[in-house]
Amino acid sequence: MQAEGRILVVDDHVEMGRMLREPLTDEGYTVDLATGGEEAVQLVRSRLYDAVLSDLRMEKVDGLDVLEAVHAVDPEVPVLLMTAFGGVESAVEAMKRGAYHYFTKPFRLDEVLVFLKRALAERRLRAENRALRQAAAERSSLGALVGRSAQMRSLYELIGRVAHSGAAVLLRGESGSGKELVARALHFEGPRAAGPFVAVNCTALPHDLLESELFGHVKGAFTGATSARRGLFVEADRGTLFLDEIGDMPMELQARLLRVLEDGEVRAVGADASRTVDVRIIAATHQDLEARVREGRFRADLFYRLNVVTLRLPPLRERREDIPLLVEHFVTRARARNPRSRVQTLAPEVVSALAAMPWPGNVRELENLVERLVVLAPGETVGMEDLRLHLPPEALESRPLVVAQQELWPLRRLEGEYIAWMVAHCGGNKTRAAELLGIDVSTIHRRERERG
Repeated sequence: MQAEGRILVVDDHVEMGRMLREPLTDEGYTVDLATGGEEAVQLVRSRLYDAVLSDLRMEKVDGLDVLEAVHAVDPEVPVLLMTAFGGVESAVEAMKRGAYHYFTKPFRLDEVLVFLKRALAERRLRAENRALRQAAAERSSLGALVGRSAQMRSLYELIGRVAHSGAAVLLRGESGSGKELVARALHFEGPRAAGPFVAVNCTALPHDLLESELFGHVKGAFTGATSARRGLFVEADRGTLFLDEIGDMPMELQARLLRVLEDGEVRAVGADASRTVDVRIIAATHQDLEARVREGRFRADLFYRLNVVTLRLPPLRERREDIPLLVEHFVTRARARNPRSRVQTLAPEVVSALAAMPWPGNVRELENLVERLVVLAPGETVGMEDLRLHLPPEALESRPLVVAQQELWPLRRLEGEYIAWMVAHCGGNKTRAAELLGIDVSTIHRRERERG
């Protein structure tokens, strides 16, 4: 367990190091001792420390060399130096090179504790300030979500209620429906807003790299690990970690994630000790996790841990009344990113055409199209001819299947026709169509055989 932080004490006089270790341990710190500068440099390159307390004058590798090695790994780790050879020149040199404070031996232990706590508190404050600046810069709250439909009003209400809970949240919705925006709103509307918001897509990295990315690693843990890495759980300490596409996480990593959720401790790859973290988990998926549990591709115990509170994000086709508002919002954002564009607005018939499209890629697809129009349209108003230039011919002609009111179709036939329409909309790409429909590609092949 590590309550307050991990501290490295460096002194070539073993008695001095031991004298410092006891009161620091009593204060709740985990303390490692190095009996010289060379050992200290090796330790800071292989382990992660919250602060370093080092003697200045040591043979071969002195305290300034240790300071340089620490800041090469993490410039924000405070280094406090001690020396029996007090003097203005050495003090000035130490502070110039980034030392947090300078003690002259003999010193009072309570003074060391005061400055150490102050250094760690200032480091946490800098991290909180960065998070607040991030929040302001990204407007990462409910204001980033756009829509006035009944579905979105219900979602806003749920976010307001869930944000102040510490419970794990599972966001479910199709690709492009805005799951990360909702995760950010849950973070920045809640009590952890001053802490970091860290996001990772579980499909974006290979298995080995994802493990290191999440849990960190020590130097030499694997080929290419030339320095230690904290990992995203430690980065998100006192904040929120957003695990996007959790349904695609490998089974062995699911087991490690479950242990973190149960114990609140993470162990870096290759490390011999765990570290306590205080992290709220928000996970997201477009997969049918219940089906993956039945298939043995997702751990049932992890599913129950993550599925404490579930929020469903509606696809864009279920809230078409929000499309004009979204278009206006995206035009404003696209113009800000492309100040040389002449586009001011989209013609009403263009907005109506956009509202009638199926949007299998949801809000992300709409935003990308609007930006393309703002960048490439030549005039102040985007007309239908501009829209046709940037869409395949069938996009404006194709519509989701509508059955005549007088004709009653069996549900299975309706489902088969809709699948066929989606495959056509995706240009014959059955894998993409299956992903957007949330089904297995084998289901598409089976329905095609049934339809002949």
